[in-house]
Amino acid sequence: MSVAYYANRVIRAPGHDNIRNRPRGRFGNIGFTLIELLVVIAVIAILAAILFPVFIGVKDKAKQSQCMSNLKQIGAAWLAYSDDNNGRACISHDSQNGHEVNWDFSRGQNRWVNGLLARYTKSGAIYSCPSFIALRDAAGNTDPNERPYTGYAYNTSYMGAEFSSYGTSKTLLHSSCLLSQIAQPAQTAVFADAGYGNPVSPHNYLRAPSDRTAGSPMKSATVHFRHSGWANVAYADGSVRCTKHKYNCSIKAPNCAMLSSDDSAYDLK
Repeated sequence: MSVAYYANRVIRAPGHDNIRNRPRGRFGNIGFTLIELLVVIAVIAILAAILFPVFIGVKDKAKQSQCMSNLKQIGAAWLAYSDDNNGRACISHDSQNGHEVNWDFSRGQNRWVNGLLARYTKSGAIYSCPSFIALRDAAGNTDPNERPYTGYAYNTSYMGAEFSSYGTSKTLLHSSCLLSQIAQPAQTAVFADAGYGNPVSPHNYLRAPSDRTAGSPMKSATVHFRHSGWANVAYADGSVRCTKHKYNCSIKAPNCAMLSSDDSAYDLK
């Protein structure tokens, strides 16, 4: 600051008085004008509009990655089960001592417990897809008496044995396959993100296009493309890959489809 002294009189630099005499703002000596504040708010709003979808996409990708990790561990458990059972795949569902037994969850004494593959996982439980939303009641609570689901389904058409009923009257529809029977393990689906209908309901038995065991294909598990149009699939060789290719789509279930138009992605050939 330039200041000159003449006979005890202080002469200040031009413009200094104007700066000194400006009105004080709320947060300092110099306040923002309304236009300046509006510009800042507009810039923040534009940045938020640009970055928010990016954050959502990153979150969805993280969930998809966790889902793939879950399927990797379930696939490894499936392979370990076959090693302990002379190379035969895990059954899909059965009844033993009057209780329902399944690959994912089984019915114990008046409650659901971990199923056949759980003992081969690190945590002793079958993992759930983080993008899978379990069914809830009107109060937003899950019913502990209802059958639990993971959001994944097992290739029941060709892999795991299944029965038409439970108890003493049960009938074996087909046995579990031998892993040595699978001609193209890297191309044969074992587990996948799955469900049926719209809104999507969970199911734990994955059906091939030609399989009508469970009735209408709309009420049988098909692949659920829940990860922003992608679905994760675990294959018989232990690999897990994502796909966006849909086959045999229906307007009744736009987010669900088959992995192939025929049974080629599911069968043993």
